[in-house]
Formats: sequence, C-alpha cells, structure tokens
Amino acid sequence: MDSERARELLARERARVEEALAALGGEGPLEGDDRLEPGDEDSEDLYQDEFDEGRRQDLLGELAAVERAEARLKDGTYGVSVESGERIPDGRLEARPTAERTIEEEERFRRS
Repeated sequence: MDSERARELLARERARVEEALAALGGEGPLEGDDRLEPGDEDSEDLYQDEFDEGRRQDLLGELAAVERAEARLKDGTYGVSVESGERIPDGRLEARPTAERTIEEEERFRRS
C-alpha cells in the first residue's frame, strides 16, 4: 500500500476514534445519587456509566493502535507484520488500517 493511502486511512481512523471519545466525555458520570443501588428503580444511569467507561477504554486502546500504526508508517514498516515480517495484504489494511499482523497471525494471537 502506498504511504499516501495509508496516511489517509489512518487519519480517518484517528478522526473516528477521537470523535467517539469526545461524544463520551461530555457529561461525566450520570449516576450521582448515593442512595440508589444497582437494580433500584431509576438506577439505569449506573449501567450507562459502566458501559461508557468500558467503551472509553476500548476507544483508548484503538487510539493507541492508531498511534502505533502511524509510528510504523513513519519508520517505513507500515503494512509489515510485527510478528513475522510478512507483508499484510492491502485488502486487510483497507478494512483495518491499524492491523499489526496477518489474519492468520491475528487468529493465533487471539487464541493464545
């Protein structure tokens, strides 16, 4: 994949993640009544707070992956597996610009 296309894909991915983070960060915790317990009527805000925090952590992980991919692009190693040094197919990078491994390597990595 040429570096200009990679830059474009990574910029789009960064914008998506940063927008999603900004949308989560606006209000702060919804749950504010110490007298409500999980499961009480009107305690749905606690669930939403926990859901939002989990989503925030996922997005921060995605942002870190974007930063690693940007560093690989700068170093000239973008599109090369961090595990084996094999080329990552352009189709995979189009679908997942932050891919660090080939599909086969990723499957093995996730199972371990």
